[in-house]
Amino acid sequence: MLTVTETPIPGLLVVDLPVHGDNRGWFKENWQREKMVAAGLPDFGPVQNSIAFNPTPGTTRGFHAEPWDKFVSVGTGRIFGAWVDLREGPSFGAVFTIELDPSRAVFVPRGVGNSYQTLDPDTSYVYLVNDHWSPDAEYSFLNLADETAAVAWPIPLADAVLSEKDQAHPRLADATPVPPRKILVLGADGQLGRALRKEFGDASHIEYATRTDFDITKPAARHWRDYGTIINAAAYTAVDTAETLEGRAAAWAVNATGPALLARIAAENGITLVHISSDYVYDGTAVDAYSEDAPFAPLGVYGQTKAAGDLAVTTAPRHYIIRTSWVIGDGSNFVRTMASLAERGINPNVVDDQTGRLTFTDDVARGIRHLLSVDAPYGTYNVTGAGQPQTWASIAATVYELTGHDPARVTPVSTDDYYAGAAGAIASRPRNSVLDLSKIEATGFMASNTHESLESYLAGRG
Repeated sequence: MLTVTETPIPGLLVVDLPVHGDNRGWFKENWQREKMVAAGLPDFGPVQNSIAFNPTPGTTRGFHAEPWDKFVSVGTGRIFGAWVDLREGPSFGAVFTIELDPSRAVFVPRGVGNSYQTLDPDTSYVYLVNDHWSPDAEYSFLNLADETAAVAWPIPLADAVLSEKDQAHPRLADATPVPPRKILVLGADGQLGRALRKEFGDASHIEYATRTDFDITKPAARHWRDYGTIINAAAYTAVDTAETLEGRAAAWAVNATGPALLARIAAENGITLVHISSDYVYDGTAVDAYSEDAPFAPLGVYGQTKAAGDLAVTTAPRHYIIRTSWVIGDGSNFVRTMASLAERGINPNVVDDQTGRLTFTDDVARGIRHLLSVDAPYGTYNVTGAGQPQTWASIAATVYELTGHDPARVTPVSTDDYYAGAAGAIASRPRNSVLDLSKIEATGFMASNTHESLESYLAGRG
């Protein structure tokens, strides 16, 4: 039977292959995507198949940690395979060895040093990789005779066939650890982008791009196989302006065309795409909280473009759509506006027939990091603050109270009355923006209570 077995090196997998033989010889399916993925092998998307022929037993190839995944197997003969984890992290230096013949293969994740020694004459070593070979690719190497790895080669290295280059590679103590695949954060100058920078930090494998650095409507060519994750925090959020001729074009370009292009890049390069969605994909007429699979029914152009972007992102096999609402972060927002009005002695009229929960950007960033770190199933997840839903008017009253002002100074009004006589285009708003959090909670993530987050936010605002 086709089986996939884990090893002490994370992600390094042994694959036992059925071999069918008769008087004519034998046959095997060396790579069969559907069956192997079902058995537990990553869907790593090979693009190149190579064969190394080794006429002499004892031919020993050095430890090379490459910037792509490999699926190694034997066509004819036998090999002694050895692998050392050269990736940054706690498993650096872990060793695994096993003998391979045509009935067994090994999946080697990016950054794990791969080596082998032939045990039979005329051995054919076969490997599939998910990136095209390039002379500019960055490798990490390890000396075959490293004392720390202490590989027990069946044929002593003194009697083996080695290259001078392999003999000159560094010992483990001097080997260059392979960094993780890169994380690209788009929209890094926005409220969520700043929260993501705070959450993910400034590690060398994390890149932050503003709208001037990276135009998602015209993604520039990069070596995308170096990237493991794209977090798309870029969006057109001018809800009312989106109803105008100029705004409509911009909203569709950023919220729909851009995500579609990113989804294509992600699908072609095995990248996980994280995309931020909105409660505006719904019309707000539901009685209960919206689950992730509720049907779309956007009321205006902004919601239509966000719904289109969501659908485009689902074409990427590895995707997380983060649906959120009423976002508050570092910058101009409803809470800051209410606090400023209170301090200036202004008594505002605030809408009281739209219900939802505030979502602080720190919570969204934390939720994204959580989904990535626990390898949650791909799909859509609602991420908002937790606690009792409120109206905008009740939130405004709470802001007044927490800042030492009389909450009765806030006058609740209907949405229709609030916008009556307003100049320019006004987009329709969902009346119910409450999102069901049970799906992400089932992964172990708990959002912050909105009232507690509001207190903390007001206490720390500049």
